[in-house]
Amino acid sequence: MIEVLTTGPQNTVQDLGRSLYRNIGVAISGAMDGLALRVGNRLLGNPDGLAALEVQTFPLRVRFGADTAIALTGADGQAQLDDQPLLPWWAVTVKAGQTLSISYPRSGARVYLCVAGGIDVPELMGSRSTSLRGGFGGFEGRVLQAGDVLATGATAALPLPAGGLGVRPPVQAMAEVFASDPDGTVLLRAIPAGEYGLFERDQQRFWRQPWKISAQSNRTGYRLSGEPIVPHTTMEMRSYGLVPGVVQVPPGGEPIIQLSDANTAGGYPKIAGVIDADLWRLGQAAIGSRIRFVEAGPQEAIAAEQAIEAYLEDVQRLRAMF
Repeated sequence: MIEVLTTGPQNTVQDLGRSLYRNIGVAISGAMDGLALRVGNRLLGNPDGLAALEVQTFPLRVRFGADTAIALTGADGQAQLDDQPLLPWWAVTVKAGQTLSISYPRSGARVYLCVAGGIDVPELMGSRSTSLRGGFGGFEGRVLQAGDVLATGATAALPLPAGGLGVRPPVQAMAEVFASDPDGTVLLRAIPAGEYGLFERDQQRFWRQPWKISAQSNRTGYRLSGEPIVPHTTMEMRSYGLVPGVVQVPPGGEPIIQLSDANTAGGYPKIAGVIDADLWRLGQAAIGSRIRFVEAGPQEAIAAEQAIEAYLEDVQRLRAMF
C-alpha cells in the first residue's frame, strides 16, 4: 500500500498503454518515457508492463504501508527516503512507515516510481494506464490527489543487495546512439511522412532549425515554436489515423508532435514521423527545451531499437545476478 501525502496536479498511474483500441477512438496513453518504466520494472524483477507512478509535477510525497522494494528511473528528482538521498536509476528496499519525497528534477521532466508487484488498479482494455481525456483507467480515471491510497501487486519483492541496485542512465549508456548537440539541443530522428512534398520550399529549414517546446504542450502533443513552415499549395485533407511520433503542421506553421495521449485521427498535413526509439527522449524533454529533427530512414530506426533492446537485456542480466 502507498499513501499519497503531497502531489502536483498532473501525476498519474501509467503502464505501457493500450494499443488495440484506436479503431474505436481510444488513445494509447501509457508512460511518456516507456524506456524508464521498463528499466524500473526490470530492476525490481517485475514484468516490463506493470503500472507505476508517472511524476511530472512536483513535489510528490508518499508513505509506504508495508515493506517492499521500489525503483526510481527517468528524471533525477532529488529523491529522499526519509532523510536519506536516493540516486536516480536505482532500486532499494523500503520499510513500512517510510516516506519518499521527489522534488523538481535537476534534469529531465518525468520521474517513474516503480514498486515490486506494480501499482494494483483495475485493468481496463488491457491496460492500467490513466486516460485523462477519457476519464478512465489508472486510479479512478484521474490525477492523483493527497489522501489517495494505492494498492500494490501481491508479487513478493525479489532480494536486492545491501544499498540497492542501479544502472547507468540510457542517455549515458547509449550516448553513441542517442546524441545531443553540445548546447543541449535534443536530436530526434524522423522519417519524412505523407505530405512532406507539400513543404518543398521549407524542408531544409524544418530539419536545420532548432524548435522550442512551447508552454502549450502536454501528454497529447508537444507544440513547437520556431520560424513557421508552410506548404507551397493549399489542399483539403481527409482525416487519417494518428500514432505517437507523427509531426503535423497546422495552419500557423508551427509543428505538433503527437505523443502518448495522441488523438486517434487528424487532418493536418504530416511532414514527418519521429522514430519510436526516440520518443522516450521527448518524454524527458521539459517545456522550454529545444529539439532538432534529423532526417533518418528505416535502417536507423531499426538500429536504435536494437540498441535499446541490448541495453534492456543488460539490465535483465544485472538483476539476475542477485
